[in-house]
Amino acid sequence: MPAETVLKTWGSENRYAGSKDRRAVAERVYQVLRARGSLVQAMGGREDGRALVIGALSLLDGLSLAEIESLHTGDGYGPKPLSKQERSRLAIAAGEGETGDDGGEAVDIADQPGSGQSEAGLPDFVIDDFKATYGERWAEEAHEMMSTRAPIDLRVNAAKATVKEVETELRAAGLKPVRTPWSAWGLRLAADSVVDISSLPAFKSGRVEIQDEGSQVACWLAGVKPGMTVIDYCAGGGGKTLGLAVQGVEAGAARAPEVEEPAPQIWTPTGWVDAPKGPRKKAGPAVSTGRLIAYDVVKKRLDSIAPRLERAGVTADLIQLGPNGGGVESMIGQADVVLVDAPCTGSGTWRRRPGDAWRLKFEDVARMHDLQTTILARAAKLVKPGGRLVYVTCSVLSGENEYTLDVFEEDHPQFAPVSIAEGLNTETITDAARERLGELAAGGHRLRMSPASTYTDGFFVAIFERTA
Repeated sequence: MPAETVLKTWGSENRYAGSKDRRAVAERVYQVLRARGSLVQAMGGREDGRALVIGALSLLDGLSLAEIESLHTGDGYGPKPLSKQERSRLAIAAGEGETGDDGGEAVDIADQPGSGQSEAGLPDFVIDDFKATYGERWAEEAHEMMSTRAPIDLRVNAAKATVKEVETELRAAGLKPVRTPWSAWGLRLAADSVVDISSLPAFKSGRVEIQDEGSQVACWLAGVKPGMTVIDYCAGGGGKTLGLAVQGVEAGAARAPEVEEPAPQIWTPTGWVDAPKGPRKKAGPAVSTGRLIAYDVVKKRLDSIAPRLERAGVTADLIQLGPNGGGVESMIGQADVVLVDAPCTGSGTWRRRPGDAWRLKFEDVARMHDLQTTILARAAKLVKPGGRLVYVTCSVLSGENEYTLDVFEEDHPQFAPVSIAEGLNTETITDAARERLGELAAGGHRLRMSPASTYTDGFFVAIFERTA
C-alpha cells in the first residue's frame, strides 16, 4: 500500500495527533523510505519499521548510541529499550568496533560489497538499468531521485490568467513562487512550503493547476495550435489534457474572466433604480476552433476530468475506450496531434513516492513494455499524414522508454523522427529550455528529464511525424 494512503489512514484513526505531529510523522516516514537501502544494510538486513527508524536516528540524524538509548526507555508510550543486537548494529554503523551476537564486524558501511547499490535506495535491477543509461552519473541520478523532496510546481492556465497575475496573487497570499526554468507558464513553490493548494482562490477558480514542470514540457512539445484535432490517448486524470486544451485556444480569446451581468431596474416610490448587484456569473469555456478528445479505458478517470475542464474554462470530448482499444474507428487517420501518455511504472515520480521503488519487480517493467508497444501501435493509427505522434512516460527505465520505441520504430517506418529542438520552437518554452533540453536531446527526437538533469520528475518524451 502506498505510504501516502497509510499515513492518511493513520491520521484519521489517531485524532489525538495534531497537524504538526502528523507532519513530523510523515516527514520521518518519507525520510526512512528514501534511505531504505542503507538502513536495511546498517540494521543487518532487518526491514521492520522499528529497525529502520532506529537506523535513521544514527545514520540520518547523527545521534550517538547513548542518545538513541535515552529515547528507548520503555517509559509510558515510549519505545522499548534497544536489544543487544540493535546496539551492536548501531555500533557497527558508527564504526565503533563493537561486535554483536549477529556476527557483525566493525567496518565502514560504505566499504561493504554492494553498499553503493543499497545506499542508492533502489532495487539491484534498477541500478543496473541506471548504470547502462547514465554511465558514471548513475549514482547522482539515483541520489536525486530518492533523496530529494520534490517542489510544488504549478501551471498557470492561459485561458484565465497570466503568469505575472498569478505570481502577484500568490505573493499576496504569503507564498514565495518563482518562475520555472523551462516552462514559460510555470511557477514553483519550495518543497517545504506549508500550503494546501486546493484551498487557494487561484486554484478554485481554475487560474492554476498542480503540474510538474516536466509534464508541462511534454505538453508543449506536442506542438498543438488552434484549429487542430488533438487526441490525448490514455488521458488518466487529465493533467496533460488540460495542458493540451489551453494550446488550442485562439490567441486573443485565451482569457475567460467572470462576467457581471447588467443589473435590471426596479420600481421604487422614488422612481426607477438599479437592482442590487447579484453574484458574478461564471464565464463559459474559452473558445477553441479545433477539437480535443481525451480517451481512456477507465470511465472513472474520465469522469474526474470533467470538473477540472469546467474549472479551467476549457473543453474536451471524453470518450471511453473499449478493452481492446475499440471506439476510435471514426478518428483513424484524422488527428493532427496524438499524445500517448503511456501507462508505466511511474518510476519518474519516486522522489514523491519513494516506497514505490521497493515494490517494483522486473516483471512489472516487462509487462508495461508489452502494454506500451500495443497501445502505441493503436494510437499511431489515429494520426493523419503530416500529423505528429508524441510518446510520453513518467518513467526513467529504459524498458519503458528506449526499448519500447525501438520496437515501434522498427514496425512503423512511416513515422519519421522529429527533433526535440524543433518541438522546443514554441513560445510556451523558455530560451533556457531550448538550450538545456536541446543539449540533453543531443539533436535527436528523444528527451529524458530527471531530478538530477532538469530538476523535474523523471519524464521521457519522443516525437514523430507520420509521412505516409
